[in-house]
Amino acid sequence: MNLCEIATKLGLSPLAGIRDAEVRGAYVSDLLSDVVGNTKHGCVLVTVQVHRNVVAVSGLVNLCAVIITNGRVPEEDVLAAAREHGVTLLSTAATSFTVAGRLYELGVRSA
Repeated sequence: MNLCEIATKLGLSPLAGIRDAEVRGAYVSDLLSDVVGNTKHGCVLVTVQVHRNVVAVSGLVNLCAVIITNGRVPEEDVLAAAREHGVTLLSTAATSFTVAGRLYELGVRSA
């Protein structure tokens, strides 16, 4: 499924760009070392983390996007780093649990 289509269907707010990319799966975690060890290229990460390391991990494992939940918004320096490195950050007021369920309903499966 296409990232732009997912963003629209889930009502996600783009914080730092949005790529027209195919989503290959999803992973939910707030522990970034877990993300590095268990995600795959082209997946979306669902997390409450909003610090700069989210951008670094996204680039390291080549995530399609990071969906930040619970209405959290990163500081401007994190958004600037995401834009600089081409990392798509999306935000929602929904919980990680709700986003995971909605992704599953759309046919997106685990990384």
